[in-house]
Amino acid sequence: MQNIQKEPWFTKLSPNGRIPAIVDHDRNKFSVFEGAAILAYLTRHYDPDHKFSFDDADDLSRCEQWVAWQHGGLGPMQGQANHFFRLAKERIPYPTQRYVGESERLYGILDIQLADRDYLIGPGRGKYSIADIASFSWVNWAYFAGVDLAKFKNVERWWKRINDRPAVQKGIDVPSEGKNYNSKYVERLEKENDFKESEDKLKKLADEAKKQYDYKFSAP
Repeated sequence: MQNIQKEPWFTKLSPNGRIPAIVDHDRNKFSVFEGAAILAYLTRHYDPDHKFSFDDADDLSRCEQWVAWQHGGLGPMQGQANHFFRLAKERIPYPTQRYVGESERLYGILDIQLADRDYLIGPGRGKYSIADIASFSWVNWAYFAGVDLAKFKNVERWWKRINDRPAVQKGIDVPSEGKNYNSKYVERLEKENDFKESEDKLKKLADEAKKQYDYKFSAP
């Protein structure tokens, strides 16, 4: 963790000092920060054929709603689950069950939306769009945040479908190869005994925290 994103040159691009941010060198070095804004910007300027967006106004609105849902719900909640379940130096039961539980609730909502659909938005079974891209980037780290993806069958199938895309496979290891996104996590769980033991301990702590505070899953 070098915290390069806190350096002055980066905060000029992203006042929040957080990743992501981009600079468009083809448009006078115009900079954009926040994932939802970046997705909207890229489709507005570089997706004239609507390969990742929609020309239909209603579908475009639905797409924007699900990007907003990720940006205001799934991202923040799973981000806190990452911290309290995985990264915090002190294991505190209440926030652990609170944020893991809320992440599970949001996965439940996603699971409902994906019933009888291949993708979140679009006619019929839907089409791959920025709505899927926005949520996939978090769902791809479900296990890391203490969420058992296998419990959400529609989400799991959707995740596998997107994960198998060649461009996605190329992109998930940029800028460096990951070790704990879902496919690598499951692989490590099967092959590394020490890793499995440590994960079992974390899961036990989260389960005990849920029991302590009488957590009950529900969605929505």
